[in-house]
Amino acid sequence: MNILLKSKFTILLFDNGSLRPQASLALRSIAQRLAEMTDLRVEAVSLLHSHKIDKAELGGEPATIIRRRFKAGIAKGEKHFICLPLFLGPSLAITEYLKELIEEAQRLSPRMEIRIAPPLAGWDVSDPDPRLAEILADQVRSTMDVHGCIAPINLALVDHGSPIEALSILRNAVSKQLKNLLGNRVRQVVACSMERREGDAYAFNDPLLETLDYSADCTGGSVPVLLIALFFLLPGRHAGRGGDVEAILDQMIVSGKIGGYYNTDLIGSHPKLYSILSDRLASVL
Repeated sequence: MNILLKSKFTILLFDNGSLRPQASLALRSIAQRLAEMTDLRVEAVSLLHSHKIDKAELGGEPATIIRRRFKAGIAKGEKHFICLPLFLGPSLAITEYLKELIEEAQRLSPRMEIRIAPPLAGWDVSDPDPRLAEILADQVRSTMDVHGCIAPINLALVDHGSPIEALSILRNAVSKQLKNLLGNRVRQVVACSMERREGDAYAFNDPLLETLDYSADCTGGSVPVLLIALFFLLPGRHAGRGGDVEAILDQMIVSGKIGGYYNTDLIGSHPKLYSILSDRLASVL
């Protein structure tokens, strides 16, 4: 990798953004470790929301969003940025909103060079980077070991849900990879979404997590426990402790659909994440 080329770029590791400080702090931690590993300037920023968090909840250092960071860079005469997505796949946040922000910045500073690295899965959602499934498989095995789960178990791979089908294709492809990696440890792997928009146009997200029902699988009079592989990166209001996913699962216990559940860690906590991010960076340097 060309040293001069490396030195002129500032890397903006970005997520969608959250109002929960835990998400911003986790993003900062990933950015710091990636900077140490690559010897590059890596900053944690968000597309939306995070700038609204009280800086007192962030160690006194306020979070920022990409639009503000671009404007600050223009004011300081910075010309070279790489936007590195901490996104699983090519969401509209990258393919549409980020591009709008880049066009806006380049109207203010026409000589500004801004490159977009691929998301973690890569651009081809039907053939995702196998390291995502490897991370999930590691986390499933670890969760089974910690809780003494007896194989084979019922496993659900849960994503947020999306208005575009590409991300459901990605989820389903990763689910198949995960099933192959886990083999006879799992009875079945169901790919599902936390939520989706109303209407048949968004049925590609189905099934929803809340519709899964294992009550007919009772053995010895008890409804089986469900293991949840979280297809999420950072702790926010959805996948964090006490978040939307846990609220859905708690209600599934009440309704008798599952006997209990165990969640894996989030993908952003796994060390293999850094090899993926490093490769995504290298592809645009």
